[in-house]
Amino acid sequence: MRSVRTVLPVIGIAILLAGAALFQQAAPDRYGLPEIEVLDPGPTGQRIDQDELFGNFYPAAGNTGISQDAPRPAVLLLGGSEGGLGSGAKQMALSLQEEGFTVLHLAYFGAPEQPDALERIPLELFDQALEWLKEQPGVDPERLAVVGASKGAEAALLVATRRSDLSAVVAGMPTNVAWNGIDWARNGQSPYSSWTASGEEVPTMPFSDWNASDGIISVYRTIEDPTHRANADRAAIPIERASAKIMLVCGEAETMWPACPMSRMIAERSAGRSGPSITVLAYEDAGHFVFGPPMAPSAAFYDRLDTFGGSVEGNAIARADSWPKVVAFIKARTAD
Repeated sequence: MRSVRTVLPVIGIAILLAGAALFQQAAPDRYGLPEIEVLDPGPTGQRIDQDELFGNFYPAAGNTGISQDAPRPAVLLLGGSEGGLGSGAKQMALSLQEEGFTVLHLAYFGAPEQPDALERIPLELFDQALEWLKEQPGVDPERLAVVGASKGAEAALLVATRRSDLSAVVAGMPTNVAWNGIDWARNGQSPYSSWTASGEEVPTMPFSDWNASDGIISVYRTIEDPTHRANADRAAIPIERASAKIMLVCGEAETMWPACPMSRMIAERSAGRSGPSITVLAYEDAGHFVFGPPMAPSAAFYDRLDTFGGSVEGNAIARADSWPKVVAFIKARTAD
């Protein structure tokens, strides 16, 4: 019997992304750190717990004007370093379900009987999830998409380089390289890659030194340092191997990691190496909460949308503008 952990406040989701030096200074003893949330799917979904897969499954809604008998496109949804099955990704899953997609919101660490640390996660787990989605009643196996946010965006882009059967990939607050993992048992520092492929660790980009004046984003500054070009090349996500069309969403004012510069690096690499078409949606006054369904001012988290960059209004405007474009992008790429 799997046991469910206590709830992770949304404010704690992004904190888990920081580099090792930050963790050691900001929370050396882990006191007061939030736990991961593993939310129930709610009335329109169901819990999936079989073999290596643990997640919430949302069959396509029946109020989209599409016949219930028609096969639907399916989306594999990956949250970020919050782990488990968090509230932000759940809102994305419900929104996509209402738009006529069948969605699997997959937990890849931090759920019951899964690793506590985001390290050495096999990319084959995501392959298994996609194969499972293909087999579900009402799913068109030739109309698959992957949507990921933050560390989930890192995973989504890596998965895109491994598969030829994806129609669309959307990555919110993405990275152009793989980074080391996160392990709270080591004050956040993991000596291992976040991912493995065929049992081997995916090469990673080293973190920079913690700089108090810059905050969390400082540990990711190596990606913009020309002296680390060799490391960046070694750890780069080989996006040119992807066959799916790709959309990236980022905030120029982000203070978590440099998602917009990294988005442009992804697009430049793909264009320079005859890779897939990449669309970048960049928002000047938005940060790490740029991605997801529109949020009403009455929502509990609305006033904290500026936590990791941009203004509250800037992030809210960016979400209201980008999410319909995300949905339209996936629909267009997964059309009959």
